[in-house]
Amino acid sequence: MNITKRKPTHPGEVLLEDVIKPLNLTITDAAEYLGVTRKALSELVNGHSRLSPEMALRIAKATNTSPESWYGMQAKLDIWVAANNSSVNVKNFPRSA
Repeated sequence: MNITKRKPTHPGEVLLEDVIKPLNLTITDAAEYLGVTRKALSELVNGHSRLSPEMALRIAKATNTSPESWYGMQAKLDIWVAANNSSVNVKNFPRSA
């Protein structure tokens, strides 16, 4: 298992820093473009909520990117958090002969 030591960046932070701020949009304006509430977008960009598949689709459509790229960021973050916050006791399956 290859888990990086550095915590992956939350997709909401990427959205804020790489899209919303360069376009000089307010959170309210960006939320309107995405068709979501200001609160929902604020929670996302502040890292207080996970990126949902639906939000990934909305962001991808608004930015002409792929939903997989946005959702992939969330998946990497989720795996990192799970790997660093658990002490799972798992044994390897036996190798076949």
